[in-house]
Amino acid sequence: MIRYQLVCEHEHEFEGWFSSSADYERQEAEGLVPCAICESPQVRRAVMAPAVARRDRGQPDLAALAAKVRAHVRENFDYVGEGFEKEARAIAEGEAPDRPIWGQASGEQAKSMIEDGLPVAPLPDAFAPTPPVKVN
Repeated sequence: MIRYQLVCEHEHEFEGWFSSSADYERQEAEGLVPCAICESPQVRRAVMAPAVARRDRGQPDLAALAAKVRAHVRENFDYVGEGFEKEARAIAEGEAPDRPIWGQASGEQAKSMIEDGLPVAPLPDAFAPTPPVKVN
């Protein structure tokens, strides 16, 4: 698809979408591209700047995003350490309070919990607990 900025004889500006440049030219020659505002059949393409894709636009800063996620998890989830599998199963079975948790699990434990239908998801190593800082 190609988008053209169009202008009628009364200087009304609007846009039109066409399958190709040839498709626009054919429709314009047959009077099939009337002004979207006043329906005048006298329409021409306006001068447009080309749309150039930029690689840096819309690309998230993954390190900043990961830091936000880490902060959210640390502030809103209970850390259960290496007892993650045990606590996740206890929550699923109603034996522990239902709450968001995070901690460590081996690959085998994670696979077993997923196979059993527990709502768990792996987190990158960046989520490892931060050791306490000693202040003298």
